[in-house]
Amino acid sequence: MGIIRFGTLLVGACMLFACGGGSNTGSDVGTNPGTPAGNGDSGCAGSCANANSFLTVDDIQKVIAQAVAEAQAQSKPATITVIDRVGNLLGAYRMTGAPVTQRVDSGRGISGGLEGLPIPSELTAIAKAITSVYFSSEGNAFGSRTAGQLAQEHFAPGDITAPSGPLFGVQFSQLPCSDISARFNGIGPDAGPHRSPIGIAADPGGLPLYKAGVPVGAIGVSADETYGVDTNSGDIDRNIDEIIAVAGTFGFAAPADRRADQISAGGLTLRYADVGFSDLARNPATAPAFATLGSSAGSVFPIPGFFSGTIARGMAFGQVESGIRPDPVNFPGLDAFVVDDGTGTNRFPPRDGTDGAAALSSNEVLTLLRESLAIANRTRAQVRRPFGSPAGETVVVVDTKGVVLGIVRSRDALLDAVDVTTQKARTAAFFSGDYAAADLASVGTVSYLSGSLDLANGRVAFTTTSTSSPANYVTALRAFLPQSTALGDGAIALSNRAIGNLSRPFYPDGVPGRPPGPLSPPIDSWSVFKTGLELDLDYKQTALFLVSYLQQIGLTVSLDGTDLPALGEAPRNCTGIDRIPNGITLFGGSVPIYRGNTLVGAIGSSGDGTDQSDLVAFLGLHNAGVTLGGAIGNAPPAMRADNFTPQGARLLYVQCPQAPFLNSTEQFVCEGK
Repeated sequence: MGIIRFGTLLVGACMLFACGGGSNTGSDVGTNPGTPAGNGDSGCAGSCANANSFLTVDDIQKVIAQAVAEAQAQSKPATITVIDRVGNLLGAYRMTGAPVTQRVDSGRGISGGLEGLPIPSELTAIAKAITSVYFSSEGNAFGSRTAGQLAQEHFAPGDITAPSGPLFGVQFSQLPCSDISARFNGIGPDAGPHRSPIGIAADPGGLPLYKAGVPVGAIGVSADETYGVDTNSGDIDRNIDEIIAVAGTFGFAAPADRRADQISAGGLTLRYADVGFSDLARNPATAPAFATLGSSAGSVFPIPGFFSGTIARGMAFGQVESGIRPDPVNFPGLDAFVVDDGTGTNRFPPRDGTDGAAALSSNEVLTLLRESLAIANRTRAQVRRPFGSPAGETVVVVDTKGVVLGIVRSRDALLDAVDVTTQKARTAAFFSGDYAAADLASVGTVSYLSGSLDLANGRVAFTTTSTSSPANYVTALRAFLPQSTALGDGAIALSNRAIGNLSRPFYPDGVPGRPPGPLSPPIDSWSVFKTGLELDLDYKQTALFLVSYLQQIGLTVSLDGTDLPALGEAPRNCTGIDRIPNGITLFGGSVPIYRGNTLVGAIGSSGDGTDQSDLVAFLGLHNAGVTLGGAIGNAPPAMRADNFTPQGARLLYVQCPQAPFLNSTEQFVCEGK
């Protein structure tokens, strides 16, 4: 990652006082003008986006030119990508001499999983950009460094006594094989949200871009040889990818009071960027215009499956063209937004379930969505400014076959949530059913690969290094609970939080020296690029996508000494299991839905705080059941996973905030439901 470490005294202070910041980004220099004033802060609180909230071609060229100028000043040629808010790749520029690939390396000396794989630098740059804008809103600006802090085994990273991050496992969402995320149409930008080529990035080098207080896109940069993660949030890094990305944001920088280093979670200040404009090698305001960049500097280039090679303007978020637009008809008075196909048609309208006589009806689904969004509108956000803002959440309902029965969103909810909330809901429905054990056994053996690049001869050689079997996790879980028929009899209602508990490299979470949960490898073989069952389910299709992409850019790919035939595009199923086609995820925010004792689906929520998402899903389901006269509801208490105390530590079912509502002192609102 090209990191130079310094500041020993600062590290010591952070260990004493649990600070998580250290970013040098407190100035409003470089922010886009026109941010409205109000609320005693930068002004935008979720309602500023309009038909003019998009990146123009001139904007994109300016961002690229500024990044190129800094890369030249640093003598570190880079690959630079710019995307819009819904994940369309608007521009890609490769400087002459930029690294062709980045090697996946967590820095923990781990083998297996994605560790050691060579990933084309344009793909890692896209992932960094998507991560940054998908995790940002008018109320918070997060970079790919922030995502890395939130996704690790300890929060804060480097503190071995801390529990895992609130977004543990999020890196394996937005996958290229997802059936939810849109794919490139082969022409130009269109309705999203769009997929990432390698999921969510934990590596610094991605930052959001703002205009008048509204996130309109992001920049992603790959200039060094490593695609990794910052495993110590107590120091300050000089990461070359991030330095170049910061330069690119000049004139489009996030409002200072919205940046992650002004937001806390779990008592820790989050990380944004470890450098500011004053740390750059040259003033980005003096960068030569894009039109002056000669061919010797580099060029705009096409990226198969993502970009045509022609810079194009972005989509205006909240408008039909973007794929996210309002729906006052089905959700009156709730300021609700839905996922659109770009022509005015809701992609996921409320519909009947597909799984038999007890299936959810479209009216029940609509009631679930309305009641849950109403809870979100009352709930105090955890990671959003100004303080006292309502939580921005996305809510998804699925049936037991994993079919999406409806999606609704808050106006300014995070974009990653469309895919990851669907993962959450499907995860709860899948693991609570009597089919999970058999479905996991059907996946077969997973072969981990390492790779080497021979550009002189146009070849990439992959070698099998080790194997894993998803069926073994079933055996481990049954012994761990202990429950000899778990995942095969539907007797246990497993929320996403419970599945997450069982997927940490320590059980209980954050207690060093303890064994791992049964769905995780032990800590000495765990990394953010090797998480156990979660990655194993996605690994084959992730590898297939990578091989297919390498072939499309003209390289010959071999596996264990044999050249592979042309493989074509990755299918819209990441796991080979129809019930969880976009994979699973491991942080809270979903619960199964029951009709009496019969499992009929699940509801998931994701947005401004994991505990808040638990609340929205759990209480939204309860309230919908009351509205519907008890026709559906939460799992019977005797079935819930929190009846189990493996290793002497109780599993969690949901974890709701103590006093969650705005303008209310009501406490413990999930108790007894």
